[in-house]
Amino acid sequence: MSGLYPVILSGGSGTRLWPLSRAMYPKQFIRFNGRKTSLLGATLQRLKADAGFQPATIICNADHRFLIKENLEASGTAARAIILEPVARNTAAAIAVSALSVFREDPSSIIVAMPSDHVIADEAGFLAAVQVARQVALTGRLVLFGIKPETPHTGYGYIRRGKAIEGFERDAFLVEAFTEKPSASTAQEYINSGHYFWNSGIFVLNTRTFLSELERLAPEILEFAQLALDNAVEDIGFLRLDREAFVKCPNISVDYAVMEKTARAAMVPIDIGWNDVGSWSSLWEIAPRDEKGNYVSNGDVLFEDTENCYVHSEKSLVSAIGVKNLVIVDTPDALLVADKDRAQDVSKIVSRLKQTNRREQEQHLRNYRPWGYFETLSLGPRFQVKLLHVKPGGKLSMQMHHHRSEHWVVVQGTAKVTIGDSEQLVQENESVYITATQWHRLENPGKVPLEIIEVQIGTYLGEDDIIRADDVYHRAPEETR
Repeated sequence: MSGLYPVILSGGSGTRLWPLSRAMYPKQFIRFNGRKTSLLGATLQRLKADAGFQPATIICNADHRFLIKENLEASGTAARAIILEPVARNTAAAIAVSALSVFREDPSSIIVAMPSDHVIADEAGFLAAVQVARQVALTGRLVLFGIKPETPHTGYGYIRRGKAIEGFERDAFLVEAFTEKPSASTAQEYINSGHYFWNSGIFVLNTRTFLSELERLAPEILEFAQLALDNAVEDIGFLRLDREAFVKCPNISVDYAVMEKTARAAMVPIDIGWNDVGSWSSLWEIAPRDEKGNYVSNGDVLFEDTENCYVHSEKSLVSAIGVKNLVIVDTPDALLVADKDRAQDVSKIVSRLKQTNRREQEQHLRNYRPWGYFETLSLGPRFQVKLLHVKPGGKLSMQMHHHRSEHWVVVQGTAKVTIGDSEQLVQENESVYITATQWHRLENPGKVPLEIIEVQIGTYLGEDDIIRADDVYHRAPEETR
């Protein structure tokens, strides 16, 4: 039987879930609502080999590649390929590159393309639906999942169900039409008719048919996707697409490029507890709320005469008195207070932050790196205090700073420190001092995490004052965000 190849689309930024979701740490990597795994981790775990899946192909922003790798390790799974997009080009280009990559390995393949950040409560139902869709796809169809609508949602596109497909009378239907996000009254009419379903953005595609339809309907996408893949470069387990070719791919969704134009589109209706986690209100909807409709996702929270609120706090005590229908999200560097019915508008705040070059839209105070993370503890005019957390085996680049000196104090573990031509082990409660312009490197040779308090002093303390001479992670000079 044809192989079943998952394709995970992990290029989204999740702006409507700011301030937890940031450009450099988007929503697919976050553990929401007290879950033990990230949204990406949960996606990986449901694509098990014993359910018929081959290892996943993940396509993502190059900035997130080490977070992808970390999530794979945490979920105990291996990827077939991790493909790096040099720029975002929407789902048509992403699926085209992934489909080409799979097709070259298995021309009879079926791909299951899905976002990395959706919640599916009924995983058994999802797996059963995939098998039905697989059988439909083997007939040369391009299948998408339609979600049975529960409410007249105005944030989703809808699919109008057509006639049943012969041989799949109860399970699969032709697609009669796609509709844009409707008004509330139109959405209610859709639900009342019983013929409309939410467009899930999950596709089960006969790879050969998809590439053939792409060539017919959007040949420019196929041409430059092929060129980007042909000229891709392997980089320590990642596949970097050719930038010059990929930027020429039209920036368009797979729905517009193919699905709305092809006569081969089919829909399998599903009711599996699906949620695209597109806003704070959607997280409140799937949360186990108390008797007054409140939910505390994280932190120390006190309610007094409060109803239907969603609260997440990273550090501070949050007290809510006499309020209703609010989203309150408190992080160390940003606080969001929003009417839950206006949760979609959080992206407008992110747009304003981008326009004014505010750091809060891009990074948290905790910045993740392939070797671990650093977290800013205090920042003044000529000093900065950080916590450095280096994973066992983690190794920072050999580097130098023009404008700052650094004082490292080991608070946990053992550090291997290189300064110039000298090398030393630094134990807990010991310290070293590095002056500006000295070449230096920090690594963790032990089996427990290494934690260091770093005190920086200088005229300029920005992350772009890093000159790298050697980096085991092959990062480009500009990757200092």
